Amino acid sequence: MVLAVAELETRTTVIVVTWRGRDHIGECLDALATQRRPHRTLVVNNASDDGTAEVLAHHPSRPHVLRLDHNVGYAGGIAAALPEVDTPFVAWLNDDAVPAPDWLDTVEGALDDDPRLAAAGSVLTLPDGRVQSAGVRLTADGHGADIPTETESDTAFGFCGGAVLLRRHALEAVGEVPADFFCYYEDTDTAWRLRLAGWEIRTVPAARVRHRHGASARLGSTHFHLWNERNRLRTLLRCAPAGVAARELARFVAITVALPIRRRMGRQVPDTPNFRTSLRLRVLAEVLAGLPATLVARREIRRRSTAGRSDVWRRWSGR
Repeated sequence: MVLAVAELETRTTVIVVTWRGRDHIGECLDALATQRRPHRTLVVNNASDDGTAEVLAHHPSRPHVLRLDHNVGYAGGIAAALPEVDTPFVAWLNDDAVPAPDWLDTVEGALDDDPRLAAAGSVLTLPDGRVQSAGVRLTADGHGADIPTETESDTAFGFCGGAVLLRRHALEAVGEVPADFFCYYEDTDTAWRLRLAGWEIRTVPAARVRHRHGASARLGSTHFHLWNERNRLRTLLRCAPAGVAARELARFVAITVALPIRRRMGRQVPDTPNFRTSLRLRVLAEVLAGLPATLVARREIRRRSTAGRSDVWRRWSGR
């Protein structure tokens, strides 16, 4: 017998973090209202000042809203919401993402089918139908890179944080979310810690989400590159083998030193913010300022791990 949605147990809290999302969060909430599984929607309003609060207050789905007094970013918003979660599953969903009606049913089913699975990732597609992310791979130099084509579900190292379902107890056991990342790499860092703790992660091809990529953040902006570069190094220092982390930090320093020399010699340098010496020096300053806390986190991650850092790196890097 097929149960009505209202008769099913509510097992998932969907966390939607928004900042100035007035023009797109309504579509996200509309899509959540069509899900075939019951759930609780928890919207974290990062001190939006554009009318987002009014959209949330009047939306017919009546989501629970956690309003923060300042913008703590996506990672900070997820971290702020987790104490409010009392369901066995927790979903992260971007405010500019529109899940298909069977999305929650599909990812919940994936976790039900495999107790080794800590996270069921989604296939995010752009408005024109192209795949934006079918999971995250780990590059040979430690970048977390979106997989832009559909592939076998178990070949992704991690998940895209724009649409994923996780077991709450697994997330808690590995230290939840690095709130100080603000934006970017919180998903790769979390996936890495789950891998170290022995959990599996899978992209579920049938879990489809349309994504207005970059609606809430200016892709390619100075802040985008700052957070990406800083958080990649932090993730490596927290999760990677020591030799890999030291090598990539040294490489970042060497490139930073070389850039003004190349410019003085008239050699071509990419014209993007992450190749500006001032931004790279700021990245290094923030990484070094946070190094004591990062090393404490590294020790704690090691204590919680069941797999070796080198084993995880050898298995997944460069794939």
